[in-house]
Amino acid sequence: MARYLTPAKIGLLALIELYTEEAIPSVAVLPVLSFITSHLIDHDTSNSATVQETRWNKAEHTVGLVITIKEFEKLLGSYPFLMGMPGRKLWDQFVEKLWDINSLDALHAFFENLQSMLQKTKDELRRLGEPDDAVQEGIKFSKTSPFGAFLRRAYLEYQRLRFHDCAELWKHFVRYRQPTSTYLKRKNPNFERMSFDSVLLLGEHEDWDPASVATLASVAYGDMLTGDHNGTLPVSTDDIESLLDFQIDQMQKYGNRVPVEIRNQFHDLLHDSYVVPSLTHYLNFLDSWRAGDLPTAFDLLHRYFDYTMQNRDRQFYQYALMNLAVLQADFGCHNEALSAMLETVATARENGDMTCLNFALNWLFHFGRAHPRLVRDLESNNMVGSGKESLAYLRVKAKESGMWTLWSSVLLSEARVGLANGESVAASVGCMARSSQVILQKNMKNMFGSQLSLSAALWDRLGLTMLSNMTCELFLLCHAGHSIFDDELKMNCRLAMSLAFRGNYDEALQKLETLEANSLRSWKPSQYWHKYRGMIKLKRDLHHNNLDGAERLLSQLLQSKADDLEPDLALMLDSFEIEYLTRRGDLQSAFEKIENLLSTVRDEKRDIALRVKLLLSKAALLDHCGRPQRGFSIAMQAARIAWRSRLMPYLWQAVGAIANILVSLGEFEAAAEMLVAVLPRALECEASALPAQLYSILADANMGQAGAVQAKSSRRMEFMTKALHAVERAFDHYSTLEDVNRQCEMMAKKAMIMKLSGEMVLAADYAAAYVALRKRAELLSSGGHEP
Repeated sequence: MARYLTPAKIGLLALIELYTEEAIPSVAVLPVLSFITSHLIDHDTSNSATVQETRWNKAEHTVGLVITIKEFEKLLGSYPFLMGMPGRKLWDQFVEKLWDINSLDALHAFFENLQSMLQKTKDELRRLGEPDDAVQEGIKFSKTSPFGAFLRRAYLEYQRLRFHDCAELWKHFVRYRQPTSTYLKRKNPNFERMSFDSVLLLGEHEDWDPASVATLASVAYGDMLTGDHNGTLPVSTDDIESLLDFQIDQMQKYGNRVPVEIRNQFHDLLHDSYVVPSLTHYLNFLDSWRAGDLPTAFDLLHRYFDYTMQNRDRQFYQYALMNLAVLQADFGCHNEALSAMLETVATARENGDMTCLNFALNWLFHFGRAHPRLVRDLESNNMVGSGKESLAYLRVKAKESGMWTLWSSVLLSEARVGLANGESVAASVGCMARSSQVILQKNMKNMFGSQLSLSAALWDRLGLTMLSNMTCELFLLCHAGHSIFDDELKMNCRLAMSLAFRGNYDEALQKLETLEANSLRSWKPSQYWHKYRGMIKLKRDLHHNNLDGAERLLSQLLQSKADDLEPDLALMLDSFEIEYLTRRGDLQSAFEKIENLLSTVRDEKRDIALRVKLLLSKAALLDHCGRPQRGFSIAMQAARIAWRSRLMPYLWQAVGAIANILVSLGEFEAAAEMLVAVLPRALECEASALPAQLYSILADANMGQAGAVQAKSSRRMEFMTKALHAVERAFDHYSTLEDVNRQCEMMAKKAMIMKLSGEMVLAADYAAAYVALRKRAELLSSGGHEP
């Protein structure tokens, strides 16, 4: 395998020579120069990436250029040639340029001619006897320009080759160029079988022995003349290392696996190469990690660091430990991950590696937030400090050392901690604003995902779901091409769950299906995606009262340990489990589940929103038991915490729970006033269940007021009309959610209101509609579909 030169690079040199000869039309100059530059300079292609697929175009083009000449034909086949017969294309001139190199001697002359395309220095002009300001004709490249550096290196690498390596390069070039021979036969009637080598062609014309010519051709070129193109691919060490670096960079930057097509092509290149770089083991480690193959990933990680650290002692040992910790944490080995990361901290301090140390401390902080039980002893022993102390330290060190990504991440973490603890929303917004300023000033496009994800969560907590959805759409439209796939996945899942909360289950599932299939080949994103799909289907089954189907989905989702779930997933899954137990009628198990979760939340100091949600679930469960008044203190506590923490959706839900208790106490007017005040804000949350519940309680409050006034009075009819309107609005929202049990309940209330109003015909119609809804509920509960 060549160190640098390959037939593909000879093709690039020929293309540059055409450019210096001014043989390229103006319309093709920019595409040709862009093509050459893209294969000479490593650059971030994500600036022009709009979808996940385009991120791997550079690797596909590099592999395609190395193994076949068709990449040049795709570029040049559509442009005309300036000099020559009409109808000729730039591709014709390029092929002729390649076939002008018709011997090993011609190849040597071709590389010698590279020097003529460079600008001469003043010393060179003096040696030639020319003035220093002499005008050099034609297009010349500066020796420090990208093209000039490429020409100089190509010339130097060729001069370093031994004769055997030069001959191998020539044979590879002949094999690489050979597919264009059929094209030349159609264009040039004088083209002969031995035209690829001027020596063999001269031998045929000089009356050499035909058998000798055939024997010489067979010895020099093998079976190429018989059409057998198998053999070593013309790939260089430089190409292999460039492809390795690119694939690793893409996997680390965006969290995706290498597409199957590119992986197979790259494996073919490695199979035919003489040397396999040790970095290949790291690439295979990343791919196995993303695929969910822990034993293979563990083995490849050790193999890579065994190969690369033989002569480095412990200088880079901390990075091996850091990779090992992250790997073990992803596969649920949390105790082992914690031990490895603590050793990473100790080793990084010993080696003075502040970058690794700061990353490890940041990882430990987030690990402690996700698994507080595992780091409780560490914080009590003050080994890594408390959460706020760690963030303060990291913020100062990141700013001092210019680690802008870490600085922005720490600011977002401080904002997230403040929201989770129920502290000042203004302080959290201030941290988010400072983080946004750092992101914009330093142009860190990959950080927009974390920034906008927290912004969307903040809008949700404030009850402005429309702004939250708009933030997610903004990210997917403008920033998804520059962020890791996990951010894109979570934004799509957030939008899908928002659609499910509005009853658009099919649209929500379709939203998840729009994600790219290759990105979902990674194990962890795939698990996250499947769990969200399962939760959307679980929610639909619960609303359809299909409890058997819900039980199957719930058992599958609960198979994962609590530590394996993201916090948002765990919160939703706990809510669905409580709702399932309530619909099953197993109120005792639901109550025990709530009490256990409340105890865990208090002990582990989790997000305050989870505590409020559980308190409201407990109050709703007491109401379901027929004892709503026992939940008064619970509802008041939930309302107080929600107001202090600005958890507006939970605040409106808490007000509804208090109003329901007031209805049970006969305080109908106060309950109605509270509900009328919060309903407009509750509608902003764009979750149909909350306004449906509030409208249902409002109907009860209005009916209570109707019962307190004189029979057959206009005042009573006014309250009953308001109650009917509230029931109809509640029925509409429950219909949107397809909650058949609640629909039946609202229809029964409508029938009762009509009966009390004396409208017996309408009461009978509503009663018939109730029977039809009940039959539909039985059909859906059995897992069937509507006709």
